[in-house]
Amino acid sequence: MNQAPDLDDFRITSPVEILAFLRQLQEGHVLVTLSGPGGASYSTLLWSLDTQRQTISFSAEDGDARLQALLEGNEVVAVAYLDSIKLQFDVDGLVRVRGGQHQALNGSLPRVLYRFQRRGAFRVRPLSGHTPMATFRHPALPDMALSLRVIDVSLGGIALFLPDNVPMIPAGVRINHCQVTLDDETRLDVGLVIHHVTVINPEAKGARLGCELLGLDHRDRSLQHYVNQTQKRRLALPPGKG
Repeated sequence: MNQAPDLDDFRITSPVEILAFLRQLQEGHVLVTLSGPGGASYSTLLWSLDTQRQTISFSAEDGDARLQALLEGNEVVAVAYLDSIKLQFDVDGLVRVRGGQHQALNGSLPRVLYRFQRRGAFRVRPLSGHTPMATFRHPALPDMALSLRVIDVSLGGIALFLPDNVPMIPAGVRINHCQVTLDDETRLDVGLVIHHVTVINPEAKGARLGCELLGLDHRDRSLQHYVNQTQKRRLALPPGKG
């Protein structure tokens, strides 16, 4: 993958730093999207890292046509999100390997990783006592109305908590109509694109949906006011509160 010179500021080449980011993806069960030329893509989890053999492994499912299309390409790019940070790296030599009833995708550990801070990524968590909600219909089950708790919000995105008893909403899905109620004065009628899904620890019993907000009226300053005021109030709280 050819990178433009202006991406040098985002380039990480230290093996220690690269490995640290990859371990965060692995330990956090963060969804990774593998993409190839022609639009082929496959969403998976980082399974293992082998520093001695300099290999990286992703989980794989048998019989998935998207996976076959990806493997037929000659280059693969991995993209994942850690909160507001986008990570991107090439996966060279990607092959499918089988062991018993399990299979995986093996490739070379990346020598270069790009770390991007997304625009509008400054996020705030709602204060205790406030429970902002996002209401919409499940994209795969139109008869199912959802009201999901807002985990955090920025000027361009929002993170929602999806309980484990609700059918999963995968990355890449677009939701055309959603009402976000942050407080009595801040209600947004927007669209959403699910950019990444993070499996939260088992005790939480749910997943984090990282979403982009679509259709915002940028003349409306209510969202910016909410973010600013929430941050000010949080900074004024005693340590450990809020």
